[in-house]
Amino acid sequence: MPHHRPATPPALNEDALTRLVDALVEKGWFVGERFIDAELCQALRDELWTLSANQALTEAGIGRGARYRLRRDVRGDAIHWLDRESQAQRRYLAVMETLQQQINRALYLGLFEFEAHFAHYPPGAFYKTHLDSFQGRANRIVSTVLYLNPDWPADGGGEMAIYASDDADRELARVLPEAGTFVCFLSDRVPHAVLPTRHPRASIAGWFRRNASLAGLVDPAR
Repeated sequence: MPHHRPATPPALNEDALTRLVDALVEKGWFVGERFIDAELCQALRDELWTLSANQALTEAGIGRGARYRLRRDVRGDAIHWLDRESQAQRRYLAVMETLQQQINRALYLGLFEFEAHFAHYPPGAFYKTHLDSFQGRANRIVSTVLYLNPDWPADGGGEMAIYASDDADRELARVLPEAGTFVCFLSDRVPHAVLPTRHPRASIAGWFRRNASLAGLVDPAR
């Protein structure tokens, strides 16, 4: 078993953390530029490209459990779940642990753990409008996306489109997938999509989850 040195997370800006929590309360979503430092983004991006070159990514599907299936007409990314096997991953997960504690202190959401995966969208790929969970039916509570693409061109596509919770056709914002930009939103209230990308697009998608253990079964299948 590899020896894992303690991760040293980059310092999070207290003002940005306050703005994140306030935005979750006021509108259910937050977008912060340069939220994660460039050095860590580069290390994570390099790891993703290495995984891609080594054919270690898996085509992403939709649904969970028995309902899981591949639908390239719905989403076109390939993924690799974070497993703490690199220093960069451990540093990023340490940042997310700090964020989890901050959200729990401020909003009492009872966030229990964080799961995340690398996501690679090749040119032409997209992800149609969706919610990350549905009220009363899932334990994903807060979703996150960190972008890893430096110098993303304005005409590169691949933006995240955020839609109104009461009208999934009403677009509220478009987020350029520029390295360091961090998006955080309530999983069951914010419809969103990845618009078709014109360049290879790198990110980390993650979810803070609530403990759903019941009847002696620890955290049933996600």
